[in-house]
Amino acid sequence: MKRLLSLLVSLAILAIIYWRMDFTRIGPVFRNCDPLWLVLSLGMVVPLTLMTAWRLDQLMPGGARLGIGESNRLILVASVLNLVLPSKMGDLAKAWFIKERGHASASLAFALVVFEKTCDMLSLLLWCAFGLLLYPQKDALFWIMTACVTGGLVSGLALLGSPALAELSFRIGARLAPAKARAKLEQLRLAWREMHDFFWRDRARLALVSTTSVFIWFLHLLQIWMFILALRAHTPFLANLALAPLAILAGLLPLTLAGIGTRDAALILFYRPYLDAPTAAALGILCTMRYVLPAVGGMPFVAQYLPGLKLARKSMSGRNDEK
Repeated sequence: MKRLLSLLVSLAILAIIYWRMDFTRIGPVFRNCDPLWLVLSLGMVVPLTLMTAWRLDQLMPGGARLGIGESNRLILVASVLNLVLPSKMGDLAKAWFIKERGHASASLAFALVVFEKTCDMLSLLLWCAFGLLLYPQKDALFWIMTACVTGGLVSGLALLGSPALAELSFRIGARLAPAKARAKLEQLRLAWREMHDFFWRDRARLALVSTTSVFIWFLHLLQIWMFILALRAHTPFLANLALAPLAILAGLLPLTLAGIGTRDAALILFYRPYLDAPTAAALGILCTMRYVLPAVGGMPFVAQYLPGLKLARKSMSGRNDEK
């Protein structure tokens, strides 16, 4: 039901966007696009997926490496599940698959996925803060967003670096959170502690994974800039470093299906100084393809992981029944 509601919200937002600007104006934008830049920009999905898979393999304990093939399949299958399951559950399912195939314990597998997503979020905030600080056209709204993004980055790094601060934050969160969310928050607290113990023991691994994450997100933002070139439009690259992360963050709001709708609206709003509405809407469609193409690539592998996914859902429903 929640997924259906998210889909309806996405469709409603898109309907409003396309009605206000006339959907037929998007067609000429795509007909006029540069075919070479379009192929190159969409093709960036391949090296980005491979690099993300390589990073996942590097996250594993030395004696339990997944191998690039298994890592790649896990990334692709998670992309499929993230389109059909709520709240990025595909990434949690990835932790279950790692555990079920004997690569790590359940707690360590969950801790690895938590660290992976933490690196992604902090890397995105890092590039966003960098771009916003250099963005020339800051009004009051942009100064507020700059402060929020920078504050989020500093807070995230502090939680990552200080177990005591993280423990205090989880305790406060447990007191303020609704009763239904406390069990999940406790699970996240335990995973965060294990993740911290695991990665801070190996500073070289921590540095490698963190640096790789920052570079991967640079390539993600470069891909979005290449989309703009493919649409025969122009946005300064430094401005794109500020605006693209804001749109991605808007897409992470738990309101729509895979960010569709909120991300499109954010692109139209934030890129207004550089792109007209039809071009920004076309950019939104290309940005959605960044999530669809890996999911399409992962569909042939889903059948291999379905038994594990059914076991995971049965296990979770069993825990909920016990409570």
